[in-house]
Amino acid sequence: MATHSELRDFWERRLEGDWTESGVGYRALGRSFNTWMYRVREEVFLRETSRLAPVPNRVLDVGSGTGFYVDLWARMGVDDVTGCDMTDAAVQRLRHRFPDHRFVQQDAADLDAFDADAFDAVSCMDVLFHITDDERYTSALGEFARVLRPGGLLVVSENFLRRPEQRGEHQVNRTLEWITDAAGRAGFDLIRRVPMLVLMNAQVDAPAPWRKAWGGALRAVTLTEPTGWAAGAALYPWERRLVRRRRESPTTEMAVFRLRG
Repeated sequence: MATHSELRDFWERRLEGDWTESGVGYRALGRSFNTWMYRVREEVFLRETSRLAPVPNRVLDVGSGTGFYVDLWARMGVDDVTGCDMTDAAVQRLRHRFPDHRFVQQDAADLDAFDADAFDAVSCMDVLFHITDDERYTSALGEFARVLRPGGLLVVSENFLRRPEQRGEHQVNRTLEWITDAAGRAGFDLIRRVPMLVLMNAQVDAPAPWRKAWGGALRAVTLTEPTGWAAGAALYPWERRLVRRRRESPTTEMAVFRLRG
């Protein structure tokens, strides 16, 4: 398993070379397929955050990457959006792309640039499963709690496995029980969890035969950008229906937690 320093260097190189949806997404499937995948993520995020009442005034987006979710918060009418990322490559580009927002180079587990109770909501999308050290993961949750006001909201995407956890060099897929327990110890209550994707991502919470078969099929149909675009376009309408109708997903889900106050 990679150390924190090795992970930071990995993401620095990756985002320096590919600051697009594929750089922050499922890189093996190519940019065209990832563009369709992120359309589904956008729809789910906007649908679920629009249910937050009231809409938060001050938002911190942790692990901003390309600024995809910074842009979505702004589209919702949130004027005060702050972003941070562990990589200099992302932060420099984000400052240029979003000159009206503040961006700082900060790690999720150490948000010392921000005061306590400074935000109404924190978003951390497609980041937490890349924190391979459990102590840093729990430290990140503690930092989210510190910078949120009492009653503030934490919006995350995670894999929430019902199967045993899976550990890799750059990613750890933890169980629903482990994550909710760690969040609870940090002061958070889970208030909603919904599928963010169903078929357009690695089937990390599915039985091994299906996981391998579907993963192989996705990689086969995305070998080129044109075929990846066609595969994404074909799956997109099905994926939109599935994320609205299903209560559980074999892959990434979006969750909203509230900080006890």
